[in-house]
Amino acid sequence: MKRFNGYMHGVNLGGWLSQCNHTKERYDNFIKEEDFKVIKSWGLDHIRIPVDYNLVEDDAGNYIESGFGYIQRAIDICRELGLNVVLDLHKTYGYSFDAGENESGFFDNADYQNRFYKLWEEFAKRFGKDSDIVAFELLNEVTKKEYCDKWNEISYECIRRIRKYSPDVKILVGGYYNNSIEALKDLAAPFDENVVYNFHCYEPLIFTHQGANWIDTMDTSFRMPYDSSYATYIENNDRELDHITGDMSSYDKEEHISAAYFDDYLSEAVKIAEDRDVMLYCGEYGVIDRATPEDALKWYTDICGCFDKYGIGRAAWSYKEMDFGLSDERMKGIIDKLIKLL
Repeated sequence: MKRFNGYMHGVNLGGWLSQCNHTKERYDNFIKEEDFKVIKSWGLDHIRIPVDYNLVEDDAGNYIESGFGYIQRAIDICRELGLNVVLDLHKTYGYSFDAGENESGFFDNADYQNRFYKLWEEFAKRFGKDSDIVAFELLNEVTKKEYCDKWNEISYECIRRIRKYSPDVKILVGGYYNNSIEALKDLAAPFDENVVYNFHCYEPLIFTHQGANWIDTMDTSFRMPYDSSYATYIENNDRELDHITGDMSSYDKEEHISAAYFDDYLSEAVKIAEDRDVMLYCGEYGVIDRATPEDALKWYTDICGCFDKYGIGRAAWSYKEMDFGLSDERMKGIIDKLIKLL
């Protein structure tokens, strides 16, 4: 399988220029140059920077120059430090993956789509010159499967427009069900050799999202250890998630979860990437801060071992806070071991 060289070991800067209150105070203080240096000291090769359209556009679609400045400054720092960058459009006008905001017409509104194209043309004009260290991620986590065909059309058109200004920048494309592995088979064939198939992996969701207050069916007091039997996983999943996560019924229910689970889970993604001769990347994976750091380390050990086995590049969610913070105080006891896995 083709490797996404330069983007094998990374971390997300979630909550900085996206999923935030979009104030200058937030932009200036949540992530600073020192944080980039910490990431470099961890031995990682890239960062993924989620950005919302609000950073660079007002409601009328006028560009905000200072917003582009934050992105350029991040790229400049990364160049100085020898880090690569995935520029991820986490939210576009008329669309958000966040259930609290809901999709608001993007897939049926030509004006919203044209605004999306124009924003990516602007990104390409400004940052396409940095294609040796910057990759573009068109849109974070398409939600419903019914958007699949339209998204294939939109993503193709967007790539075509980007290519006018940046013919060789790597472009990441993911699919429905929030960049699920299941969606990869339904993505359009790669536009060209510089397209990367992107997926996210938080499986088993019942472990990585235990106690998550944004999941309607989840008891926020629910906790479970990683090293549990498949019977326990199935029981907890049925009770807390109402069957919305991966099927474990084929496993021996008395057997405990291990790296073999991820080997099986990732096999479809690897096969699709090999069949289509396309690079593969996991843009998000991580464990909620309700799990113990020691259990989180066990999960990272198993999933990252499989990423390494298949040569899959990835970026952990997330560097700081955001319910998944790797640099948070609570992780200090295991961080030295953890950063060797990422």
